[in-house]
Amino acid sequence: MIILLKHMPAMLNPGEGESAEGVCASTQVGMYTVCTCGFVCMKVCGCVCWQGLEVVKGNFSRTFLRVGYHKIAEIPAGAGNISIQETIKSRNYLALQTQSGVSIINGNWVIDRPGIYTALGTQLTYRRPNEIRSRNGESITAPGPLTEDLHVYLIYQQPGPSIYYEYSLPLKTHPTAEPDIPSDILPLGVCIFPHKTAFLFCVSTLLPGKRQVFWQCVEQDSQATVPADLCDPATGPTNLEEDCNIQSCPAYWDVGEWSECSRRCGPGTQHRQAICRQVTHVQVNGTETAVTVAPVLCGSTDRPVTKSTCQLKICSQWEIRSEWSPCSVPCGVGQRSREVVCVSNLGDVDDDQECNMNLKPDTLQNCDMGACARSWFTSLWSQRCSAECGKGNQTRSVVCLMDHVTDLPLDSCEGERPPEGTLCDSGPCQNRLEWYTGPWGQCSTECGTGTQTRSLACIFINDGQMEVVDQLKCSSLSQPITAQPCTLKPCGVQWYITEWSSCSRSCNGGYRVREVRCLTDSIVPSDRCDPNSMPESREECNKQPCLAEIDPSCSDQYHNCVVVVQARLCIYPYYRSVCCASCSRAQKTYPNSFQKNYIRR
Repeated sequence: MIILLKHMPAMLNPGEGESAEGVCASTQVGMYTVCTCGFVCMKVCGCVCWQGLEVVKGNFSRTFLRVGYHKIAEIPAGAGNISIQETIKSRNYLALQTQSGVSIINGNWVIDRPGIYTALGTQLTYRRPNEIRSRNGESITAPGPLTEDLHVYLIYQQPGPSIYYEYSLPLKTHPTAEPDIPSDILPLGVCIFPHKTAFLFCVSTLLPGKRQVFWQCVEQDSQATVPADLCDPATGPTNLEEDCNIQSCPAYWDVGEWSECSRRCGPGTQHRQAICRQVTHVQVNGTETAVTVAPVLCGSTDRPVTKSTCQLKICSQWEIRSEWSPCSVPCGVGQRSREVVCVSNLGDVDDDQECNMNLKPDTLQNCDMGACARSWFTSLWSQRCSAECGKGNQTRSVVCLMDHVTDLPLDSCEGERPPEGTLCDSGPCQNRLEWYTGPWGQCSTECGTGTQTRSLACIFINDGQMEVVDQLKCSSLSQPITAQPCTLKPCGVQWYITEWSSCSRSCNGGYRVREVRCLTDSIVPSDRCDPNSMPESREECNKQPCLAEIDPSCSDQYHNCVVVVQARLCIYPYYRSVCCASCSRAQKTYPNSFQKNYIRR
């Protein structure tokens, strides 16, 4: 008896190496090498594969990405010998999640420490070499096998990432399936049933589609194929095409990429879209057509998280590395500085832009060292009077100096300039013959010992009247010299002094002070002056007994008004108020000191 039986469609051919027994074949899909058995029907159809391991390798590299998490690969359950390696050292991080979204390493923008993490039935070793000394990037290794799918991510922060990964998949022998297969289970490819004469094939996947049915004429007992004309045409098939997978595809959540973290460092937030979609058609080339449907079809309780916390890294902080430096000037207003750096959480110095510039401590600050004291300094009076009898003059040098001994212009000191000359009297002149000498001429040198000359005349003095007479009349007198060594401006050093300060007490004995300095001819401090000729810098004053104060309301409110009087601060209203008694006594004793020749400190 000859009958027609359904047979495998002619539109698709088995893979290379395929046979009725379901021998496995290797095919290249993109960057993966995949072993297939009976076109992914090995469990349903009972194919037989050889035993062994298949190594899957891959690379991930991009020039630029958005900052955040990017999926690199999905490593299936059962995989072992897993190795994920950053081939180019960078500021990026590797991250791992389970298929259900549970973080294993570096999840939720929290960077974990290197170490061993147990998950998915294996131990994952996370290595991050020293960021300064090592040139190697991050790596994650695991022996496996995995009990669930493992999702590998890259936390992108720096352009040009490069990741290499590989793992092994076991190729096991699968037993032959039972011949009876439920009608609602349709394979995703060609299924071969040994010892059965019916072969089914569905063109589509889980979408509604069509499948073609081909008939052959076979001998009933031997099941051998015979020519079609041996079968009764009247019993031939009337329908050569059947519907398959008429049920609709289930809706699914289409999840978008995470947005950038809201903050460059520290805890922030990121967002992503979750849209409920449903596939309506699949082309032969595998492309799908999907439409947006109501979220209820995807299940509101299963809606993916669309907002998450994130942290790219721990924020760097400002650190003060030094105390304030000394003020740049000894008096007046200057500046002082200190060192402030931006430091990462690992203690390394970062660029200032990595820290919050609005919170940076000051590195420069003004400093006021007080007003610079400018005082008049004078040399000692000359020892000789300019006249041998009668009135003459004595001279001295006057300079204006600040605290740090700088020669200032003579108009820079406050107060009246001390006089450079004073009168002197050599005694009355008698009626007699005397040699009269003219003024000495200019010294032959500017400093040190030189020579100067003068004119000479014989003078007869009678009751204050002088008459020039013949020099022979003075021959009996010792003739003055007409040439002598001179020191108009001594070379080297000499003592300079200021005016006396106010007395420390207005009565019952006090003391007053003045500054004494040894200066060179160029007004530079020196220690080469003769200590034995050093002028006194302190002396007693106001030894008279004190009188009762006239105004009892005028009293000292400052604990050390003596210093106020000594520093000549009574010229200011504030100090006259808080040191009323002392300033009043000082004004009575030295009334002119409040008007001129005071030293400002």
